[in-house]
Amino acid sequence: MERIPAVGLGTWQAAPGEVTEAVKLAIDAGYRHFDCAYLYHNESEVGAGIQCKTKEGVVKRKDLFIVSKLWCTSHKKSLVKAACTKGVKALKLDYLDLYLIHWPMGFKPGEEDMPFDRSGMVIPSDTDFLDTWEAIEDLVVMGLVKAIGMSNFNHEQLERLLNKPNLRFKPITNQIESQILLRFQIQRNVIVIPKSVTPKRILENIQVFDFELSEQDMNDILGLDRNFRMCRLPIAEHHKDYPFNIDY
Repeated sequence: MERIPAVGLGTWQAAPGEVTEAVKLAIDAGYRHFDCAYLYHNESEVGAGIQCKTKEGVVKRKDLFIVSKLWCTSHKKSLVKAACTKGVKALKLDYLDLYLIHWPMGFKPGEEDMPFDRSGMVIPSDTDFLDTWEAIEDLVVMGLVKAIGMSNFNHEQLERLLNKPNLRFKPITNQIESQILLRFQIQRNVIVIPKSVTPKRILENIQVFDFELSEQDMNDILGLDRNFRMCRLPIAEHHKDYPFNIDY
């Protein structure tokens, strides 16, 4: 699939035992974009739903746009390929359409998703995300992923990456949180990724192409802004690459 579908199904906090059925229902409802991550610990269940619908002939692999993300404990260059390969296998795929650096911050490698010190703060790694990006670029060359991007990077971090010497592949996305939605910023386009495992809501969330919002509607929505982040990750506020020390 060359273009990213405008609406995707989010799988964050979708419990094993629920997410497989949610994915199957979503495919039947017309979803072709699925947002996953190692940290969600449900990629095998997502893959089971995808595999079921491809075997039934409802969709072909080329019809789908599957996204996953590199977790912070695998930022070291030598760990990136293994982390990506693990996700591809869990999803029962041969490749990913898009692979993201989940956060700009590297954490101490190991089995724990959140390696804490005695004060309860996450232990950083000394990896620079520019080095991580080089290993991410290698995944494109290997054919494990078709496109690459980032998530939760601020504009200064994005600019630093774009200005990196010898940049081989530019990021095509920066996935950011927007209230209860995740969204991709692609140039000026926005792709929304609502998450639900409730059949009624899964269906409702994709029925968004038969109306338009007026200028007043947009102004009313903008007026709801409370400058609030759901995923501020305060346990990493001391990290040199913590992205939320600036507004955007």
